Amino acid sequence: MMNEKIKILVVDDEKVVRDGCQRVLGGKGYDVITAINGKEALELLSNTPVDVILLDLKMPVMSGEEMLEKAISLYPDIPIIIITGHGTIDKAVECMKMGAYDFITKPFQIDEFLITIKRAVEKRVLEQKSKAYEEEKKRNLYDLNLEKSRLRTIINCMANGVMVTNRNLEVVLHNPALMRLLEISGEIKNPVSIHEIINNEDLISTLKQIQSGALDKQESISQEIKVGKNILRAISAPAFGPDNGVVGTVTVLEDITAFKRLDEMKSDFVNMVAHELRSPLVSIKQQLTVILEGLAGPLQEKQKEFLEKGSNKIDTLLELINDLLDIAKIEAGHAVQHHVKVDLEKIIKDTVELMIPRAKKQGIEVQYLCSNLAPIQADPKGIEEILNNLITNAINYSPEGGKVTINAKGMGEYVEITVKDTGVGISEEELPKIFDKFYRVKHPKTRQVMGTGLGLSIVKGIVEAHHGTIDVESVPDKGTTFRILLPLIGSDE
Repeated sequence: MMNEKIKILVVDDEKVVRDGCQRVLGGKGYDVITAINGKEALELLSNTPVDVILLDLKMPVMSGEEMLEKAISLYPDIPIIIITGHGTIDKAVECMKMGAYDFITKPFQIDEFLITIKRAVEKRVLEQKSKAYEEEKKRNLYDLNLEKSRLRTIINCMANGVMVTNRNLEVVLHNPALMRLLEISGEIKNPVSIHEIINNEDLISTLKQIQSGALDKQESISQEIKVGKNILRAISAPAFGPDNGVVGTVTVLEDITAFKRLDEMKSDFVNMVAHELRSPLVSIKQQLTVILEGLAGPLQEKQKEFLEKGSNKIDTLLELINDLLDIAKIEAGHAVQHHVKVDLEKIIKDTVELMIPRAKKQGIEVQYLCSNLAPIQADPKGIEEILNNLITNAINYSPEGGKVTINAKGMGEYVEITVKDTGVGISEEELPKIFDKFYRVKHPKTRQVMGTGLGLSIVKGIVEAHHGTIDVESVPDKGTTFRILLPLIGSDE
């Protein structure tokens, strides 16, 4: 029943009864201690915990009835079995009314005696287990309340807004920061309908999507919403119950207004500086061209060489400025300015023809293949810039004798463009970074390749402005393939 031995206290002034109980119960594995009267028994109980008491009614010094009254008061959880003779059964019944568990009569019938003891022991064990469970429950409730209190304190001290909703899209938990970010005055009591505190339909639609079970445990949705003059980033994720079903949503709101304004200032600054630099550089370039063409008088060979080097450096600076202006335009959301019907095959053909002399000079073969292409709605300059950047990179990063292949084909509602080379490739750890601004792949064979590190960032921006996607596959020392998907947006009639 329990890991420890059950201890039984036998209280009787007759030695034969005490010895008999000790022999019978000890043989069944019980630990038996004895006392000759009620006073001695109470002294034992004050120092020794027991599980069951066998108590005789007729004893000197302190009777069983007197001890029963004291024991029930001091040790109410211990079952007490009254030992009585046939002539005092009425007394035993009275004792049971006072709180005794049961009674047995002398002389004992061994089977009946052991059954009564067993029931009392089971009662004692069950009560002990019940008490232990109750104490554990209290501890768990205390720990739970403590954790809830800590969690509430943490959430209330957070600078970011926290909002938890249930299955019915009712807000069941929020913090003061949420009220401040949503510009809600006064206090709201949970639960409250999401529509009473959020008026952004995009965010509400996202929460409904999460409620439908569209996201896994590790997934979340990030979006920007506007509240008054402020811009907030909302990161929403599902809340799962014990059965792994979605029971609600958790949203964290962060004020990114300052970062957005800083980003705008940065873009404005880059735009301004680029414009201010380009004008004088163009003017210098024009004057150098006049001198190089001999319109200002004849030049010696050494003079012409230095002027050509200076002109080339100006071209490099102008290329960087143009890239910076393109990036600023993309970040401002103006990358695609004019959507018209575009003949993609013609743009690819024209771009490749322009690149072939350069490729031949480096010993690179360039070829293209177009199939099943329909006209698309796009910005021609943007498409030209995408192809120009990707093909130029493919040529620059391919060794002599390499090959660059451009393939464009219709795929239902999309057009797929791939630019494949047999160049140095890109390592797996560098692949996630290649679309970052100013990032350039580090490779011993490409140190001589000049560039700003902005080309692929511009390509990605233009593709996304056309609602398309771009991805890349690469194997070091074998080559790289860029794959672009552009949607067919319909054509002008």
